[in-house]
Amino acid sequence: MAAKTSTPVRIDAELYEEASTAASAMSRSTAQQIGHWARIGRELEASAGVSVDDVAKVLAGERSYDALGTEEQAVVRAFWAERMTALSRGLRLDRDFAEEGRPYVELDDAGRVVRREPERSAAEGGSGDPDRPRSG
Repeated sequence: MAAKTSTPVRIDAELYEEASTAASAMSRSTAQQIGHWARIGRELEASAGVSVDDVAKVLAGERSYDALGTEEQAVVRAFWAERMTALSRGLRLDRDFAEEGRPYVELDDAGRVVRREPERSAAEGGSGDPDRPRSG
C-alpha cells in the first residue's frame, strides 16, 4: 500500500481555529478534522437525497429545520452536535461564577445535586473554599 502524502493548503484563520477546537473534542489532529470535514462535504455534495443549499439555509437560520427531509435533518443534527461539543469544551462556568460571586448548582460524581457558594473572606464568615458544598 502506498504511503499517504499531504499537500499544504491555505485556509482562513477562523476555519483553522474552529477545526482545532473541534479536533480536540473529537480526539483528532487539526489536519485530520479538516480532512474529515472535507470528506463529509464531498459526500453531501454527491448525495442525491441531501440538498446542501437547504442545509446551509437552515444552519444560517434562513429556513425551518422542519422543512428538511430526514437525511437533511440528520446532517443538520450532526453539525449542531459537533458545534455544541466544540463550544462546550471552552466553557469554564465554575470560574466565571466564582469571579462574579454567584452561587451555582451542579451534579457531583454520584449524580447528586450540589450547591456551590461563592468564596467569601474569613471576615465575612466564609470558609474560603468555593468548591466546598453548602450544607443544609
